Amino acid sequence: MVHAKIPETEYPRVVIIGGGFAGLELAKSLENAPVQVVLIDKKNFHTFQPLLYQVGTAGLETDSIIYPFRKVFEEQKNLYFRLAEVQQIKTETQIVETTIGLLHYNYLVIATGAKTNYYGDEQLEKVAIPLKSIEDAIELRNTVLSNFEKALQIDDDEQLNSLMDYVIVGGGPTGVELAGALSELRSHIFPKDYKELDFKQMDIHLIQSGDHLLKGMSEEASKKALDYLQKFGVQVWLDRKVKSYDGYTVTLDNGEKLISRTLIWAAGVIGSPIEGIRKESILRGNRLQVDTHNKVAGYNNIFAIGDIAAMITDTYPQGHPMMAQPAIQQGKQLAKNLVNLIQNKPLQSFEYDDKGSMATIGRNHAVADLKIFSSEFRTQGFIAWIIWMFIHLISVIGFRNRFLVLVNWVWSYLSYDKSNRLIVGKQLENLPVEAVIQKTEV
Repeated sequence: MVHAKIPETEYPRVVIIGGGFAGLELAKSLENAPVQVVLIDKKNFHTFQPLLYQVGTAGLETDSIIYPFRKVFEEQKNLYFRLAEVQQIKTETQIVETTIGLLHYNYLVIATGAKTNYYGDEQLEKVAIPLKSIEDAIELRNTVLSNFEKALQIDDDEQLNSLMDYVIVGGGPTGVELAGALSELRSHIFPKDYKELDFKQMDIHLIQSGDHLLKGMSEEASKKALDYLQKFGVQVWLDRKVKSYDGYTVTLDNGEKLISRTLIWAAGVIGSPIEGIRKESILRGNRLQVDTHNKVAGYNNIFAIGDIAAMITDTYPQGHPMMAQPAIQQGKQLAKNLVNLIQNKPLQSFEYDDKGSMATIGRNHAVADLKIFSSEFRTQGFIAWIIWMFIHLISVIGFRNRFLVLVNWVWSYLSYDKSNRLIVGKQLENLPVEAVIQKTEV
């Protein structure tokens, strides 16, 4: 196989696999370091994942939350981006094997993140919609809108309800925010678009395996989120698990059944390790065991950051939460440690600065558990909603993207409208269209 065309320099080469929050922050933080940086990703853009659900529910356009890597790094002289997929790591020779060739590294950083965890259920994987990528969000939007187009042609009540009802599995921030967004569409948007349909028949189910929502947040936030969702007409099922789903019938672990053509899976993630890393370094959940310097167990020059990294400490016995903030902070810290390593200086241990958690549940409603100057600050309702919007707005990459998000949010708030209700590209088809639509004369 040919070697990837990256120029040789006098500086050590840092190869970063993955351009999520962790990999992106590391690459940016190495701008003035005495290294050559090579960033590899199978997409040519970074995705702001916390707002994927808004693309999936027609609240934002796709280009509002994605940003080209080459645009991010256009001024960074020591960085090279390559669009490729890593196939294997040859640790003995310090070679990364990719779809565009072989690449030698002095230091390797794995920042491959996580993927949707279906817990071994292959059938569920085929018929459920995840929400981890921009493609997932587009598929969800297309499916939701297509369902109502089909529903206009249905007379049978059960078939009609199967198209209008939605089941969301997972009571974390993604599931809660998605349920709130769908309830807003049901109240303000869909009745105007599909006047022939009775949206009192549209049920939104949120299934959570535990006894409370928003695990990791305060009991106060959990209860308030539940109150808000129930106020918006979302049917929340606590202490329930999905036993099976065939694309039409959702069977719960207690035997109860729900009928829906659309099940959205937000019930967990699993790490995405790369072939070539020794099995002893891979822990439960497919995360890589790292020390407090983010060094992968068993290696001296291979590091892992973000969701793929499991840094086991007394405070975090399962590793840090798989969220943006730990990933960003690990990226910044590792950049400093790589420079220290090159200059033969002592490495600094990573200490997570937990800034808190937030979740929004529709217009004017959110919950926030924040930590400000070592003090806890909890709020719910309108103030939490404003804080949530501000934090997410300033976190989006690129001025243009921030402007687009702000304009869309203001327009939606003032007009009770979401303008991006377009069916473009792939949609989920659990049953053929002919099995749903009754062809009658008009």
